Amino acid sequence: MTSSLPARLLVTGATGFVGRHLVDALAERLPESEILLADRQSDAGRSEAGRRFVRLDVSDADQVERLIRAEQPTHIVHLAALAAVTAANADQRLAWTVNFGGTQNLALAVSAFAPECRLLYCSSAEVYGASFKSGQPLDETALLDPVNPYGAAKAAADIMLGQMARSGLRVLRLRPFNHTGPGQTPHFAIPAFASQIASIERGEQEPVIRVGDLSSKRDFLDVRDVVDAYVRALLRFDDLPNGAVINIASGVARPLQAALDQLLSLTSSKIEVMVDPQRLRPNDTPVAFGNAARAAEWLDWRPAHAWPDTIASVLDYWRRQAPGPN
Repeated sequence: MTSSLPARLLVTGATGFVGRHLVDALAERLPESEILLADRQSDAGRSEAGRRFVRLDVSDADQVERLIRAEQPTHIVHLAALAAVTAANADQRLAWTVNFGGTQNLALAVSAFAPECRLLYCSSAEVYGASFKSGQPLDETALLDPVNPYGAAKAAADIMLGQMARSGLRVLRLRPFNHTGPGQTPHFAIPAFASQIASIERGEQEPVIRVGDLSSKRDFLDVRDVVDAYVRALLRFDDLPNGAVINIASGVARPLQAALDQLLSLTSSKIEVMVDPQRLRPNDTPVAFGNAARAAEWLDWRPAHAWPDTIASVLDYWRRQAPGPN
């Protein structure tokens, strides 16, 4: 293998749901690497066991430039984003400012001040949007045709980085499909279900779960499998085509109804399910799943966690949370 191992690795969005799982995986598999945890809420200057915290708002171009100049990272995993589709729908300007503008700020700073740095961009399957209407598992050649502001901003950043790769930026673009696990907020369907079940079990909520469209089918992954793909991409970065796109997917479309049924099977509480119009998304895609043959070939990656175990881990997380409103 010819890859240069990360010496100083910057993770944006490091204190978020995926970031926390990723940093733990990096610390375990790259123990010699210095890891910089960058986030708007980071406790700047604090350090522990090879990890150092830095405060960073990716939407502030000057702040991004100063950080890249000062730290000279060898590798970056760019996770920082307004991550929920519902949040992006509610504030489209912020979604574009963070998800596109923040990525542009980072890419321009790297190009200008750390040209040897390798940038791993965590895109999203939401970039495919209406292309899922084909009913087939999409590979990396599918048309980017987003149907919501989150997907549009992510697609624009994805395309921009592809163009910048042609001008010398060292970048890989990974497009993960839906992923969940312990620590994900109830802005997403499965933790929304699980958090309500846990609240009902504690007697904090009436025995009713409020849901959106349960007929939707999604390609769900365990967050631990997604971060495994990110680590593998970092380790093989120099062996892959610059600017390459890689889907991270299971290839299985699972109905949300089945996920809820599985969660309900794990509780003895008698719970009613009620559709909440506020949880229905405009322009929702009925079926979305992906073809990850390229990840299998290039990264030797496949999902390793059984779906029932993933579901159980989400419910267990919410059962451990302190009593109170979610």
